Amino acid sequence: MENQFERSAFIIGEDGVEKLQHSHVAVFGVGGVGGYVVEALARSGIGEITIVDNDTVSISNINRQIIATHDTVGLYKVDVMEKRINSINPNAKVHSYRCFFLPETADQFDFTSYDYVVDAIDTVAGKLSLVEKAQAVGTPIMCSMGAGNKLDPTKFEVADIYKTSICPLAKVMRYECKKRGIKKLKVVYSKELPITPIMQPSEPTQRRSIPGSIAFVPSAAGLIIASTVVRDLLGK
Repeated sequence: MENQFERSAFIIGEDGVEKLQHSHVAVFGVGGVGGYVVEALARSGIGEITIVDNDTVSISNINRQIIATHDTVGLYKVDVMEKRINSINPNAKVHSYRCFFLPETADQFDFTSYDYVVDAIDTVAGKLSLVEKAQAVGTPIMCSMGAGNKLDPTKFEVADIYKTSICPLAKVMRYECKKRGIKKLKVVYSKELPITPIMQPSEPTQRRSIPGSIAFVPSAAGLIIASTVVRDLLGK
């Protein structure tokens, strides 16, 4: 009889499928990058997934976020993502948190309970706090660097933060990691020079500028992260 992870077992074996089913991955941020991370993890058979985000789906998310459709606009992203995970794998255990991860909210999370942590959030302070919390207890973590204002998904690479170049966010993270004594950090980043947006929203916002994005760039970053997490968990 067929089962939904049969094709996965063909290449990672039944032991590999079982290993993933007993793994717990936490994904912080389920937007353009993080949503595709969670999607791939669920389809890979990760048995326990924690998702953290306080945003709701907006109309402007539809061009690039896997959970964003006209039917989900206005709903909390973690609620939509949890329903999607359960639809993909009803046996998965899902923990969803409607909050932003910040240094002030960090104590809500037990990093010893995770086998892997994925950082797909926007703020540098949040990213650094995630890294410090995960590394303090020896939990592997992978961070997403900037995916905005990019058009070429083939420019993404996986590297240690201190081996990155070009990406403005990675530059800030290198500096801040060095200040904090963080000796290594696995990231996905793009070597593509950021594109200067040719227009901005007609309605005023609190941000100086909003990065442009398109369907195939954050999704590529998310799938690269998910593949790295799965292979690391399997020891591949």
